[in-house]
Amino acid sequence: MLVNDVTDFGKALKARRKELGYTQRYISEYTGFSISFISDLENGKSTAELGKAIYLANMLGLDVAINARGRK
Repeated sequence: MLVNDVTDFGKALKARRKELGYTQRYISEYTGFSISFISDLENGKSTAELGKAIYLANMLGLDVAINARGRK
């Protein structure tokens, strides 16, 4: 999935979390992040902290990559 904005990023996290069968509460207890932070991130709130967002993506088994356009 190509991520163009925070909404796309949040949708990818939410889809993967659901695919794994995890609840926001479970993720919160595992990471120490608040449920409201996880919800904000999944809903594309642009004030989410990048470090936490990348950590959460990695925890869910997602790779986060930045590539120059036109290259894979």
